Amino acid sequence: MKRALQIAGVLLFFAAMNFLIWFSVTRRCANNFSGASQLKMIDVGTYLPFEEDSKLARTGSSVKIDGDLPKLDGAAALVPVYASVIDNMYPEGCVTYEGGVFDDDNYYGENFAEDSAMQYKNTVRGFNAVVDGQTDIFFTAYPSPDQLKYAEDQGVELEIVPVGKEAFVFFVNKDNPVDDISVDDIRNIYSGKITNWKDVGGPDKTINPLLRIKGSGSQTTMDRVMGDTPYLTKNPLTLFGGSLGYSFRIYLTNIVANDDVKMLSINGIYPDNESIKDGSYPLTAEFYVIYRKDNTNPNVTKVVDWLCSEEGQTMIEATGYAGLE
Repeated sequence: MKRALQIAGVLLFFAAMNFLIWFSVTRRCANNFSGASQLKMIDVGTYLPFEEDSKLARTGSSVKIDGDLPKLDGAAALVPVYASVIDNMYPEGCVTYEGGVFDDDNYYGENFAEDSAMQYKNTVRGFNAVVDGQTDIFFTAYPSPDQLKYAEDQGVELEIVPVGKEAFVFFVNKDNPVDDISVDDIRNIYSGKITNWKDVGGPDKTINPLLRIKGSGSQTTMDRVMGDTPYLTKNPLTLFGGSLGYSFRIYLTNIVANDDVKMLSINGIYPDNESIKDGSYPLTAEFYVIYRKDNTNPNVTKVVDWLCSEEGQTMIEATGYAGLE
């Protein structure tokens, strides 16, 4: 009898522990529309110049580059743009790889050879590379204050030229019933004044506001959206809530297309090419090419001038971005 009671006690203990875990964690995660808001990385291998199956904007160019070829690099969201520039303007064979072939594990450009016209270091490392003279032209959102300070500290003056427009978007899981929020809602969520989806027309569920890596193009743009409004100190319990994320539209819809998430309208305006180009979408941002003012390679300005031309703008729109007015 004593042993039976001991066994029963052990079973009751584990049953109670399982109930506690279910009640405090599993129950809160059930039907949790957070997970799909996590983005995967870009597959660079689908945007390689001169490859037959690459997803590039092959609109053609009357301007061709030869001789001293500028090295191009850029943010993840802009890989389709600068890869398309190379495909349209550069001679075939200028994109080279360590070992001779592209490596599927080439997530951060490790496999591009030093002499390759195409590089991929992404925003943080890529910006420093153009300042340090390792890259000629960098495609990016507007640089952060820290990045501009780095250039200043190195005694480097930069040319920053807008070449296209894009929407800075906020997204949620497709099962989240919220379809529209305001810019004020965004600031209130990320500052901690709004913590529950019910306060913006959704269910009674905690909001999990996601942040990006400091210095990335999306985080720098988010900092501008917040302005002087400080970010909240993240509460670990928000991990069990429904996520709110942000990125650039093309990255979300084309590059890492994910059917489990949806973009939100902002102030009642949905981010599409028309609302981006005419500026009615409230979080429209230009993207830029950056190069050193002391770069003496004449092909650098030739590439930049072409991007700003009618042909270049046609190519940019063919990648899915909006051109400049």
